[in-house]
Amino acid sequence: MNPADFDYLYTLLKARSGFVISKEKIYLLESRLLPVARANGFQALDELVRAMKLPTGGNLQETVVEAMTTNETFFFRDKSPFDHLNEVILPHMLVERARTRRLRIWCAAASTGQEPFSIAICLKEIADKIGNWHVDITATDISNDVLEKAKVGLYSQFEVQRGLPIQQLVKYFKQTGDLWQISSDLRAMVEFHPFNLLDDFASLGKFDIIFCRNVLIYFDREGKSDVLDRLSKQLVPDGYLLLGAAETVIGLSNEFKPVPQKRGLYQSVNAANNIGAAQSTVGSRNDGPANRALASLRQRAG
Repeated sequence: MNPADFDYLYTLLKARSGFVISKEKIYLLESRLLPVARANGFQALDELVRAMKLPTGGNLQETVVEAMTTNETFFFRDKSPFDHLNEVILPHMLVERARTRRLRIWCAAASTGQEPFSIAICLKEIADKIGNWHVDITATDISNDVLEKAKVGLYSQFEVQRGLPIQQLVKYFKQTGDLWQISSDLRAMVEFHPFNLLDDFASLGKFDIIFCRNVLIYFDREGKSDVLDRLSKQLVPDGYLLLGAAETVIGLSNEFKPVPQKRGLYQSVNAANNIGAAQSTVGSRNDGPANRALASLRQRAG
């Protein structure tokens, strides 16, 4: 790949998605974009880039951004975030939201759906405690293609074998030929919508729990700080933020503090002084920001 083409792709990806790629990872550009080039009738990447620069290249640009921002995912990835959810977060919410019986969760990099469905399974496992609660799981991703797959909830044998316990596979999935489809009641628990983390978060409303895992590693320092500071404004006072194993807030944001002995789990720096205050923020059935958020996302998706 010549330097001019790399610079063009670097600028495009950062501007459209926040994704920053170093020259040391040109191989990643080549491995992901060569199939895109060939699928569109080009023999080499320089031909693809040349076509992207044309006035008619908008669709190709979007395809390239989607190809570069589609990242690996699997059920219960890294395990510890879901241990934190089961052992720390949900017990806290069961007490603090007992009056309102409402819970809002945002999965900010949903990809093909394994993470939000893992969250849904955790909630389903305690249905005896929250069966009559109003739970919203909003799952977003920049890529429309992966979201379409997520909405169907259909996975290969290889995909369900990665991280999913056999008991939960049998309990929550139905085999369809060589594929496995997650149950309709679990699919109904999650609303998938396209959303770019560079966009304004305010329309989404407030959340009790935010999963933003394994996406900030692709942002530069400034981009990470910006996203974290904006995430802090969408989290209720006693809410929780979960990041990926290779991600941190330390040195990037003063709005969060790590939960002791719980790697990847964070709360607002003011959480200790605000426990329970979130009930009045998210608990009302007339939560204007939350309702407007879903309406806005539906409009974008439509």
